[in-house]
Amino acid sequence: MGTVFPSPLLVGFDMADNSCKLCLVRDIAEKADIYEMVKRTRGMLSKSEAASDELYEERLGVCTQCDSLLAGTCQKCGCYVEIRAAGKSARCPVSKW
Repeated sequence: MGTVFPSPLLVGFDMADNSCKLCLVRDIAEKADIYEMVKRTRGMLSKSEAASDELYEERLGVCTQCDSLLAGTCQKCGCYVEIRAAGKSARCPVSKW
């Protein structure tokens, strides 16, 4: 596997701190511009390409429990999970969904 670069959202984030790990982009209020990009990207998918709202939320629920999630970014593949989860045919890089 190649090098996984930390998310730009992690600037100033203390990796040794066991507090909230900023699981999803929508949870990072000061990064609203990034969450707007997530919403726009999800909105650009056609009905046939998009995961249902139920499937999308189910996938995000799995992601929020994953040790590889940090600041909305999957540390296995580098994606924003809220974008990856939006595609009907998308798959988790470690086969959790």
